[in-house]
Amino acid sequence: MNGLFSNAAARSAQRSAHASLADLTATVGVSGLAAAQQNPGFMSIIDQHAAGVRDSLNADTRPLTAILLAAYAEGVRDAALQHGWQAPEGEIDWSGDDWVLRRLLAVCSLARTLPASS
Repeated sequence: MNGLFSNAAARSAQRSAHASLADLTATVGVSGLAAAQQNPGFMSIIDQHAAGVRDSLNADTRPLTAILLAAYAEGVRDAALQHGWQAPEGEIDWSGDDWVLRRLLAVCSLARTLPASS
């Protein structure tokens, strides 16, 4: 019985992680990645953040997963909120220097490289 429940828990965690990343992509990724495609300098900044995320998650020694990326994004968001950061309301101005938004956008960029969920 343990195998049945642990498999169900793993599938549930995967679904939750993919849903979390989909929400993040909808709120941050779509507009941010479009802005990055229009501005090579901004894309370079996001690529640097993505490298930082990969380093933080030891992605050189273990594969990135939706669960790891979703948990990382949640941790960044939670820490930022505890330190007074406020999520923007409405359309995001990507010309600003918001480290948190850039880091979350990097997570969205990395999430696009994951295999499709089954």
